[in-house]
Amino acid sequence: MEKSKVYFCREIMPENIVKMYEVLGKSLSGKVAVKLHSGEKGNQNYIKPEMLKKIVEHVKGTVVECNTAYDGARNITEKHQKLMEEHGWTKYFDVDILDSEGPDKVLEIPKGKVIHENYVGKNIDNYDSMLVLSHFKGHPMGGYGGALKQLSIGVASTVGKVWIHTAGKEKDQAKFWDCVAEQNQFLEAMADSASSVVDYFKGNMAFINIMCNMSVDCDCCSVAEDPCMKDIGILASLDPVAIDQACIDLVKNSDDPGKEHLLERIHSRNGTHTIDCAAQLGIGSKEYELIEV
Repeated sequence: MEKSKVYFCREIMPENIVKMYEVLGKSLSGKVAVKLHSGEKGNQNYIKPEMLKKIVEHVKGTVVECNTAYDGARNITEKHQKLMEEHGWTKYFDVDILDSEGPDKVLEIPKGKVIHENYVGKNIDNYDSMLVLSHFKGHPMGGYGGALKQLSIGVASTVGKVWIHTAGKEKDQAKFWDCVAEQNQFLEAMADSASSVVDYFKGNMAFINIMCNMSVDCDCCSVAEDPCMKDIGILASLDPVAIDQACIDLVKNSDDPGKEHLLERIHSRNGTHTIDCAAQLGIGSKEYELIEV
């Protein structure tokens, strides 16, 4: 079986993000959703719009985000839209909060490990393809954040986020923290929900992971720990499993002593279980060829 191709560039700059997309040889068609992380209010590590401006313009994309399930500046559409303006996203791009209005769209997951449906903003129906721009870093609950997190928690509506975090036991935002699932079930629900988004776009997707500002915390943290590793580079692939696995391996193989702190966060949350489960669900492969550009 042919290994998935993951392309790698060491120098992080806007022009190289476009270059990494082009080397994939896939032109995303129709109306393109660009899923990225808008950054929680107060977060210092999220990737700023100036870094992503060239690639969003290159694919003629619309920046899409979804509301959160926890208190903060992004849990209600009006607040989220205001923060998108404060963080500069609306200065450069058309922005669409996918779950700004209900009802949610339900994506079926017939082969799901723990959940069999996913809840996403109904505005997803306005798009023909999706470019997933992920900031690779740690995560307080998932261990790490990359393409699979963007596809799962990232694309899920507020209800969908609660559903994933509780492994299909709760949809009520008010009960979110009282019903958080056992860790592996949560990670399996992430893989399940990610698979539903991949299936929805039927191959009309591309993935770019940017390994910079690598903190153990996510861009969803209003007060995040400072980065613990030096920047590594940009990766691009058509396989969300392979690109995340490649990022994990680049961290492991780094000579940066700060990697131990990041790896402790990943391993303490069993974060790579999400990658294993996504591969088992058939949305990608852990076997890849890393091609330096």
